[in-house]
Amino acid sequence: MQKKEFPERSEIKVSLVADSPIQFNLFTKEPEPVPIEISSIPSEGEETLIDDGVTMVKTGDTSQIILSGFGLFLSKRSERLIVKKGQKSIYEFPLFRINEIVVASRGISLSTDLIDEACKRGIRLSFLSGNGRPYAMISSPLLTATVISRREQILAFNDSRGLEFSKIIVSGKIKNQEKLLRYFGKYLKKSSPERFDKINEISDKLKSLQSKVKNIKANNIHEARESLHGIEGSSGRLYWSGVKEIIGEKTEFFGRIQQGACDQVNSMLNYGYGILYSTVWGAVLNAGLEPFAGFLHTDRPGKPSLVLDLVEEFRQPVVDRVIISHINLGGAVKMSEGLLDAETRKLLGSKILEQLDSIVVFNGKEYKIRSIIQLQARNLASFLRGEKNYKTFSFKW
Repeated sequence: MQKKEFPERSEIKVSLVADSPIQFNLFTKEPEPVPIEISSIPSEGEETLIDDGVTMVKTGDTSQIILSGFGLFLSKRSERLIVKKGQKSIYEFPLFRINEIVVASRGISLSTDLIDEACKRGIRLSFLSGNGRPYAMISSPLLTATVISRREQILAFNDSRGLEFSKIIVSGKIKNQEKLLRYFGKYLKKSSPERFDKINEISDKLKSLQSKVKNIKANNIHEARESLHGIEGSSGRLYWSGVKEIIGEKTEFFGRIQQGACDQVNSMLNYGYGILYSTVWGAVLNAGLEPFAGFLHTDRPGKPSLVLDLVEEFRQPVVDRVIISHINLGGAVKMSEGLLDAETRKLLGSKILEQLDSIVVFNGKEYKIRSIIQLQARNLASFLRGEKNYKTFSFKW
C-alpha cells in the first residue's frame, strides 16, 4: 500500500475564529470546526459565550436561550438543537434541557423540523424586535387545551373578579415602586442627604396612593378602569421622578418613554421588559389563560392585555432593579442607530435572565422569580375559577 503523505501542521492555513476548536480532515486536508456540545449544567446564572451573537444562560431545572446575530440558522438533529453560522455548526444543546428559545435579532432562520419538535416538547419560541418588544410567540395549542379557566376569565370581566384583580395589581405595583426607591435611596443617606430626603418624600406619597386604590368602589373593572389608570399614572410620574434622582448623576434621564425611545435608559428598559413579556406570556399560556383578554389594560387587536396586567407586579424586581444597578455601577451602554448594540443587548439579557433565576421567599417558601411568575399565572387561573384569593408578588428588599 502506498504511503499517503499529509502536510505538516505548520503548513495548514487556518482562517477560522481564534480559539475555535478545529480538527484536521484526513480526506480534504483542510481544517474543520468542531461543533461545541454543551452537556453539563453551568453554575447558577453563568453565561456561556459560544460565539459572537450567541449567548446561553443555563440555570437549574430550566433553560432559556437568547440568540442574536445576523446569519444564524437554528435546526434540530436527532435530540439536539443545532445552531449554525453559515456552513459552520457552532452550537449543540440537548433539547430536553431547553424551556424557551428567544430570537432577539433580525436575520435568524429556523427549520420547520425544529418548530415541530419544539411544539411537541413544550419549548416556547419567542421573537423580539431590535428594541426588545415581543412580536410573536410559537407554542402548541394542544399543551393548554383547557377551556374552564378561559370561560371564567371572560365572565370575570363583567363582575367583581376582574375589578378585584385589577385593584390588587395596581396596589402591588405601587408597593414595589415604593420599595425599590427606598432600597436605592438608602445608599444616598450619607453621600447625598438632600437626594435621600427627596426619594423618601416620593416614597411616602407612593405609599399613600395604595390606600386610594383600596377605596375604589364599582361593580366591575369597566366602571373603575379610569380611576385606576389615574392612580397608576400619578404613581408612575412619582416613581420615575424618584428614579431620576437615583441615577441622575450617572446618566441623562428625562422620564419614561415607551414608544420610539432612543436614549440609553429607556432603550434598556424597553429591551428588559421585552424579555419579561415573553416569560410572562409563556406562563399565561401554560396556565390555560387567554393572553389577549385582560382587565386593567384595555382590549385592542394584537395587544396581549392579560400579559401586560401580570407583568406589572414584576417590572421593578426583574427589570428596573437590574438596570438601575447597572447604571449606578458605571456599566457600559452602547447604542447603534438608535438601538442598543449587540454587546449591550447580550449583557443586559444575561443579567435579566440571572435575575429571573434568583431565589426569593414567596408565601413562606423559596422560589426562583421565574417559578413565581408561573405560580402567579396559575394562581390567577384559580382565582378566576373561584378557588383561591390572589396576592401580588412583593419583592423583599
